[in-house]
Amino acid sequence: MRTIIFEEITGDKLTVVQEIVHSNKSYNLLENGRANRTTEELKEEFLNSITKSMFIKLENNYIGVIDYLEENPKDGFPWLGLLMIHGDQQGKGYAKLAFAKYESELLQTGKSSVRLGVLKGNAKAKQFWESLGFTYYETKPFKANKEVDCYQKVILK
Repeated sequence: MRTIIFEEITGDKLTVVQEIVHSNKSYNLLENGRANRTTEELKEEFLNSITKSMFIKLENNYIGVIDYLEENPKDGFPWLGLLMIHGDQQGKGYAKLAFAKYESELLQTGKSSVRLGVLKGNAKAKQFWESLGFTYYETKPFKANKEVDCYQKVILK
């Protein structure tokens, strides 16, 4: 079985993050209206003190990124902000493996549920998260003139 590991994202590997993010042009268009993200945007998202930003690695290859908030001060829940697999590696089950690892780590910290938001119009992500047991609970505003559908999953041991 293939093993997924997480490795903290650091400034010296921002070009790896950029390659992964830029390989997902349709997502970037949906989120920001542009196919690519600036270096400053990537630094703000992945090199901050609020969220945990990790590479998703398969053996020694960087295949994705995961960004999450251990506890949202607004609701007390952990929030998964982004789970993105490199465009060339999609469709191979790696996102499910990465989420299973994340879920396992949540259980080890005593958490029993997790929340996330899916951009309106991102049918592929909605289907993916629902297939993993997430259920919709409300729609909230997101950035300028956008909305996210909020989902929650109760984690079972």
